[in-house]
Amino acid sequence: MRYLATFFWAFLLVQMLSYVVSSMMGAEYHFETGALLAVIATVLIYVVPTILPNDPVEKH
Repeated sequence: MRYLATFFWAFLLVQMLSYVVSSMMGAEYHFETGALLAVIATVLIYVVPTILPNDPVEKH
C-alpha cells in the first residue's frame, strides 16, 4: 500500500510540475513525459535511502 501511495503522490506532483514548467516555457504539455518522470521519481524515492549509509557519524 505504501508503494501505491508513493506512486500516487509522485504521479500527481510530477504531472503538476510538468504542466507548470511547460506552460512557463511556452512548450506543449505531454502527459506521457510526466508519467515517465513520475515512475523514475518513485523508483528514486525507494532506491536512494537504501544506498545512503545508516551508520552514525563519529565526531572529530
